[in-house]
Amino acid sequence: MATAPVTAAAADAPKITIMVGGITKMVYLPAKLAEQLGYFKEEGLNIELQSQPAGVDAENELLAGAVQAVVGFYDHSIDLQSKGKEISAIVIFGQVPGEVELVSSKAPSIKSMADVKGKTLGVTGLGSSTNFLTQYLAYKHGITSKEYSVLPVGADNTFIAAMKQGRIDAGMTTEPTVSQMLKTGEASVLVDMRTVDGTVKALGGLYPASSLYVQRNWLDSHKPEAAKLARAFVKTLRFIKTHSAAEIADKMPKDYYGNNKPLYVQALQNSLPMYSADGRMPVGGPETVLSVLSGFNPNVKGKKIDLSRTYTNEFVNQVK
Repeated sequence: MATAPVTAAAADAPKITIMVGGITKMVYLPAKLAEQLGYFKEEGLNIELQSQPAGVDAENELLAGAVQAVVGFYDHSIDLQSKGKEISAIVIFGQVPGEVELVSSKAPSIKSMADVKGKTLGVTGLGSSTNFLTQYLAYKHGITSKEYSVLPVGADNTFIAAMKQGRIDAGMTTEPTVSQMLKTGEASVLVDMRTVDGTVKALGGLYPASSLYVQRNWLDSHKPEAAKLARAFVKTLRFIKTHSAAEIADKMPKDYYGNNKPLYVQALQNSLPMYSADGRMPVGGPETVLSVLSGFNPNVKGKKIDLSRTYTNEFVNQVK
């Protein structure tokens, strides 16, 4: 356990605010879990976690300098470089997106992404990673973004409500929302990117997704803090790899699973394969993400992207 002097040191340290693109999403579970396990304090860090429903909102907070780091999808670092902004992922949490395209039981005509023409598809936010991935999956089936509507519906309860009310025919979301909707029979799985196999099938390779990223200029001037953050999160990823879904759920705040802890544990069990064991960028991962974004994103298409500046393994490699 952390000793009192460590806690005191953490209290005296300058505050680092981390914005999470939906803190209750399982893809971002390492953020809250690291706090619950006391790993930030062990490193002498004074961390405040905040939450925004969509990763694109978190990214905007980072660029505005309102927060020092974001827990969001790695693909934003490529998208932003194409717009002349430099951010770098320093710990990779998910080697796959952990996202699922669910189709409403009210839209039986949708059997694959080839059937979304004229339909309304739910995403967390416009310009979010769910928006990127939705566009790519439709594009792969020859359907352009002009041929369907996209509706930003957030995550969790707002996503569930949008599907129940028939405002979206299909939509992209994460655990535990996926398990909640499958249990009630109100939706079924169209594309499953919770596993390596499902992701390779959908996207052509590993797609590193949830990560901790910071602005490059902050990183250059805060290397000791970056190293401590990397240590706290690598320890958290090791905890995930060495404990059962039930043991991990026991560490989470009660409001994360509400009245249905068994469903939360099941959702977490479904999510365990997506987490990285060591926080490193998987080999070939950045190239897959670039190829997906280049497929439909006019900002990225044909642009010279220096992938080596979109992430670094420097800090996770230092963890013993």
